[in-house]
Amino acid sequence: MKLKKQYKIILNYVVGPILFMVLAYSIYRKVQQQPNSMPAWELLQHAWDGTNRWKLMAVALLTLVNWGIEARKWQVLVKPVQRISLFTAYKSVLSGLAFSLFVPNRLGEYVGRVLHMGEGNRLRSVAFTVVAGLAQLIVTLIMGVVGLIYLRMYLWPNSGLMHDLSDFWFWGFAYAMGIIALVFVLVYYKLSWLTKVFERISWVHKYRYFIQHLEDFHWRELTRILTLSISRYVVFILQYWLMLQVFNVQLPLLAGIWLVCVFFLVMAVVPTIPMAELGLRGQASLQLFGLLSSNHQGIIYTAAGIWLLNLIIPAMAGSIFVLSIRLFSKPEVTTPEP
Repeated sequence: MKLKKQYKIILNYVVGPILFMVLAYSIYRKVQQQPNSMPAWELLQHAWDGTNRWKLMAVALLTLVNWGIEARKWQVLVKPVQRISLFTAYKSVLSGLAFSLFVPNRLGEYVGRVLHMGEGNRLRSVAFTVVAGLAQLIVTLIMGVVGLIYLRMYLWPNSGLMHDLSDFWFWGFAYAMGIIALVFVLVYYKLSWLTKVFERISWVHKYRYFIQHLEDFHWRELTRILTLSISRYVVFILQYWLMLQVFNVQLPLLAGIWLVCVFFLVMAVVPTIPMAELGLRGQASLQLFGLLSSNHQGIIYTAAGIWLLNLIIPAMAGSIFVLSIRLFSKPEVTTPEP
């Protein structure tokens, strides 16, 4: 028994530093290999000394707000199994981001987030990450579809792009995304009912421990999570708009907003690994924002700048928070707040 306790102590104080070193070195190497990342970093430094300093400061501050909203979502979601502070939630989401950089569609977030939970609550928290991601995806799909309709009605007919894209394929894609969004909304608000249905399946019943707390979510809590997701989406748009201004990409306000929404839709539906998605971000940005701006270099650097500020730097911070992870701890037994 004593030997087992010694092993636990060793693992608690060794695993965290090892994970930190692996994540930090991997992030450093991958950033070096990304095209346009270092020029963008140099341009960000130049912008800091220019007239756009306040815009760059605003984007950086909004990065804190962005992940702060996501941390609040996580804090609310895990409340049925464990009450955590906002700072712990912040550490969880950034650690999840660090893990997700090397896994398609950020599946690594599940690992990073739950490692900051109590030992007895980690597996029960996995389902909550699905709820958080689903809420954000619903907002992205709905706003992206509206953006597509705006582009089709007001931008593409005048740009000549529709000569290469038939109405059939365009509207087919738009309707498909709309239907998927509607299905996700129904699933989202019927989580408790779906959980009960799944628990009746024999081979699922023995694993109900992982999903049983999804039954506790009332539509009010789910709407609260969805509202936080909408708030985070607004922050995304504002960040991108400000960064376009930093790199002197001039766009009409309304058209620019809907172009950003379509851009987020593209990034959501195309399977990518965040660490390797800079090239795709650049190409998607050129195709969309290039409709209204000839500043192609500014468009590319905007995509790279957002990538650095919104993903890479927070992921580096998340890798530091991994140092505090303890694999073995006394399970926290809490009751949900009334």
